[in-house]
Amino acid sequence: MRETNRKPAEPEGEPARHLSSEALEAGRRALAADAFDLGRVTAIVRRLEDGRREVLGRSPLTASEGVPGDDWSRRPPRDPEAQLAVMRTAVARLIANGQPLTTFGDNLFVELDLSAGNLPTGTRLAVGRAIVVVTAKPHDGCAKFHARFGADALRFVQAKPTRHENRRGIYWKVVEDGDVAHGDLVRVLARPASDGVG
Repeated sequence: MRETNRKPAEPEGEPARHLSSEALEAGRRALAADAFDLGRVTAIVRRLEDGRREVLGRSPLTASEGVPGDDWSRRPPRDPEAQLAVMRTAVARLIANGQPLTTFGDNLFVELDLSAGNLPTGTRLAVGRAIVVVTAKPHDGCAKFHARFGADALRFVQAKPTRHENRRGIYWKVVEDGDVAHGDLVRVLARPASDGVG
């Protein structure tokens, strides 16, 4: 499937590396559990105007721009609910199967359980010196994801029985500006109350 709206330098993916549903499930079962309350940033990525990805050692996270210079700030309507795309590092590596993590369109890769059970909408986290909140917007695979990682990978992240695991990742928005660096801690500060008030 060829992307007509693809930017010139965007990653295309390597079909030879696409994994089957069986291989993805076997790989998922073999993953070690990530931390629930205290994780780590393993990569910070900025999507440039021509589609290239820039891996950053350090970056501000701001309420006005997300990752400054990232494509989010150039793409109307700049939905604050989709400001920072975040993915669990181990799951991203499984799906990528040797492709660079920059093949995804995500800004942050973290060693932290991103499931809805652990990080429900409204959870506040410290990411380096910034404070973010988990938004309600689903982070779903799209046609570009399908092209880069294959039909089985798209089913793997979209399957209704496991959708709560957020295999494709989640979105955060910045509520307090601050710097984040590769290797910084990600700390859960507060989860919403079980009755939805928080």
